[in-house]
Amino acid sequence: MEFQELIKQRYSVRAYKPDDVPSDVIDKIVEAARLAPTAANRQSFKLFIIKTAGFKEELKKVYPRDWFIQAPYVVGIYGIPEGNWVRRDGKNYTDVDSAIVMDHVILAATDMGLGTCWIGAFDPEAARKFLDLPQDMEPIAFTPLGYPADQPGIKKRKPIDQLVHYII
Repeated sequence: MEFQELIKQRYSVRAYKPDDVPSDVIDKIVEAARLAPTAANRQSFKLFIIKTAGFKEELKKVYPRDWFIQAPYVVGIYGIPEGNWVRRDGKNYTDVDSAIVMDHVILAATDMGLGTCWIGAFDPEAARKFLDLPQDMEPIAFTPLGYPADQPGIKKRKPIDQLVHYII
């Protein structure tokens, strides 16, 4: 799919078909995550591919919406701040790098006909407990991953002149 069309087609899916996602499709999405750029190429993240069957109760504690567990998979990304690149002013890029990786996941999924929905409003302690994470791993974002059972609405976006300032 042409990139401009891909980014126009991506939307936050909030209803999923129960259809399984083939493992080769999951592999392509994981490879897109692996290829994502990270600060100083540290790749200081861990991606969790969670099959929802058998974990629905635990996942509902992470994010309590029914549609979150409709998809056959949930993807979580966790940053590992220790050892990650840090800007001169002390800003650790773990959250930025993890966001870039998750965006690659979401765009790759869209390219293969799958739906996703970026979830940042999850319970980080429930996520940490569910996956038995060490304290040095920071939960950043989740998304369901499956075939959409809804249709995109109209995207509401601000005009370019409210978002971009050209210095030429």
